[in-house]
Amino acid sequence: MKQYDAIILGFGKGGKTLAGALAKQGQQVALVEKSTGMYGGTCINVGCIPSKSLVTSAAAAARHPEAPFAEKAAHYAAAVAEKRRVTTMLRGKNYHKLADLPNVTVLDGEGSFVSPTVVAVKTGSGVEEITADKIFIDTGAEPITPAIPGLAGNPKAYTSESLMDEDTLPARLTLVGAGYIGMEFASMYASFGSTVTVLQDGDTFLPREDRDVAEEIKKLLEAQGVRFVLGAKVERLDGGSVTFTTGEDRHTLEGDAVLIATGRRPATAALNAQNAGVSLTPRGAVQVDALLRTTAPGIWAMGDVAGGLQFTYVSLDDYRIVSAQLAGKAGHTTANRAGDAATEPNVNNVPYSVFMATPLSRAGISEEDAKRQGLAYRVAKLPTAAIPKAQVLGQTGGFLKAIVDVKTNRLLGAALLCPESYEMINLLSLAIDTGLDVGVLRDRIYTHPTMSEAFNDLFAL
Repeated sequence: MKQYDAIILGFGKGGKTLAGALAKQGQQVALVEKSTGMYGGTCINVGCIPSKSLVTSAAAAARHPEAPFAEKAAHYAAAVAEKRRVTTMLRGKNYHKLADLPNVTVLDGEGSFVSPTVVAVKTGSGVEEITADKIFIDTGAEPITPAIPGLAGNPKAYTSESLMDEDTLPARLTLVGAGYIGMEFASMYASFGSTVTVLQDGDTFLPREDRDVAEEIKKLLEAQGVRFVLGAKVERLDGGSVTFTTGEDRHTLEGDAVLIATGRRPATAALNAQNAGVSLTPRGAVQVDALLRTTAPGIWAMGDVAGGLQFTYVSLDDYRIVSAQLAGKAGHTTANRAGDAATEPNVNNVPYSVFMATPLSRAGISEEDAKRQGLAYRVAKLPTAAIPKAQVLGQTGGFLKAIVDVKTNRLLGAALLCPESYEMINLLSLAIDTGLDVGVLRDRIYTHPTMSEAFNDLFAL
């Protein structure tokens, strides 16, 4: 049995960054990854990078809505090929960045715990046991596949991961689920030229968002041609067709492909976590404390598998938390990533973006959050059409919305539904974290014409 200083289960953002850092310190590291197609983690291979490559290609396709479907399908096939090129290139870079280090061993296989210090790696040629005093779980998340009759083995049913690798553009695409991933795909495939229908079991669209934000998103997607059916209970699939009910009525929707967009769950089933004394949460995530320590001494968990926000930049922040502990430094914890911006301005309100044709980006609290907390606040709201750069881009739908504390004039939260919002939101997240008076944002000199100069007007309201 080979002894290492550290074993890392999973090649995700947190794990790969930690592996490189430990290797630089001269430690012997084993990095276990079950799939050779996942070097670099979810984001690079089946998540944000391939989807954003396709989003970029979809935006180009949307400029030619009059093109015949055959031409749109050819454009889509070329976009998938470009997506493969990008992901293959990045996957290789990630692999060699670690595998070429003399004290990092990349083991291709599925790791599971034998004990708190021993991991069995199941490879194509057998099972190899390795040991270390420090083990880090970074196995990510996987798509949820609900128990819908006709789903298992259905060649016309896809997850977000598998649909992006399909060369043929579906003329009619049905989405089961209306979360953030689903809305990205609905917008993207509508831009490519598919007829898209979204089936949502609940009656409230995007319940985490303020109603004015959610309603504007729905309006913009409908303008792209996306059809929504709320309160739809899916009964079964038959190839690309979906049978569902709304109230007492039963419907069958014919289609060419079905995307199951019902969320993702931590990938813990194969870990045999109980053998190491590692507890799981009721949702199946690895149970961790604010320092990402599991219930077993010497074992940590990072990224999606730890049950927090499923973003690659959160996984990177998890690396910072873990590496600081290993270096004997205190301070940063998962509790620093969220909080009440009105009373704790120096917290990390994690921003996020949804890359629809008109992207949504959020940081801090919503107006509904402010109401629930009983805060004294005001709302600043600016239509996207009022921004010169939006007129230049020809993307004038949506609006900018900010929640400001009336007592301190600090920014509590923001929702930006406008082009390039994914770049703008980072400045507002920083303002929230630092407790900045919004007058500073109002009076800054911004380059012109840019979307960010809208903050001059937004915070003057």
